[in-house]
Amino acid sequence: MAAALTLTGIGHAFLGRTILDGISLTVNPGEVVALAGPSGCGKSTLAHIAAGVLAPLRGHRDLPGGRCGMVFQDPRLLPWATAADNIALPLRLSGVPRRDRRSRVEAVARQVALLPEDLDRYPAELSGGMRQRTAIARALADGPPVILFDEPFTALDPALKRRMQDLVTDAAATARFAALFITHDLQEAARIAHRIVVMNPDGRGLTGECRPPGQPGQRDDGAVFAFVRAALSSSPLFAHLNDLDERRLP
Repeated sequence: MAAALTLTGIGHAFLGRTILDGISLTVNPGEVVALAGPSGCGKSTLAHIAAGVLAPLRGHRDLPGGRCGMVFQDPRLLPWATAADNIALPLRLSGVPRRDRRSRVEAVARQVALLPEDLDRYPAELSGGMRQRTAIARALADGPPVILFDEPFTALDPALKRRMQDLVTDAAATARFAALFITHDLQEAARIAHRIVVMNPDGRGLTGECRPPGQPGQRDDGAVFAFVRAALSSSPLFAHLNDLDERRLP
């Protein structure tokens, strides 16, 4: 089975300072891969390279499907557009006729539990969780084979974060897209991912990977807690997960 996304030998630098070096990673169709690592290790930079927003200085990116969606830390909605028009943006950009957009917008809105009346509201009229749901629906709208999530739930309270994680898990299982989910939260990674890949703290390659027991969406709280406790207490793979190097932060 061909990979949905392949990153090979990725390297990047800002103002002569190396941020990433020697990063190689694949994500398979229908697979959710959590990319974990401490703050400042270059995870978001790698996500932007994977999305094609940023060109790497070295290495190459292979996206056979040709398209990907992206969900950022901030929803990045157009403030002058309704939720429906924000969701429809990728459809409009790809040339989908206006008469066909509304049905697709309504379908993905239902998928992320937005109500019909929410679609006519502007971002300022939506709660933080509803704005993030709108951003996820926008990423789903034109059915991309790959969706990238750049720590999208960091600013949400724990209960809302959990609902958003379940939403991503359910959407990935239904739509069968491949997903690269950036996070520094091991509990989040253990809840949503088939596979957890860990970046080296200085962005020079990957430290390793592991697969939590069971499948995303089927792990209960006890299983997630047990995995996280064991990983943080005894696995060298996660020894630097909570480190912070402020000098490397953009």
